Amino acid sequence: MELTAETFKLLAAGLAIGLGAIGPGIGVGLLAMGALQAIGRNPDAQGEIQTNMFIGIAFAEAIAIYALVVALILLFVV
Repeated sequence: MELTAETFKLLAAGLAIGLGAIGPGIGVGLLAMGALQAIGRNPDAQGEIQTNMFIGIAFAEAIAIYALVVALILLFVV
């Protein structure tokens, strides 16, 4: 089996999307867990906590989209 540049390009793209999705997945889970615990302790602050949670989730998911863009660049440009 011969290792070519194409092989390494596909491996790099796979790692970029795979590892790029793990971090945001864990981050969103921790964010939701923290928000639910905070709402459970102080139900009156639910609106403010939910707003901040959704903003944090949007930022975490943006990192996964960046990983997807990097993987597509590795596949089609490099």
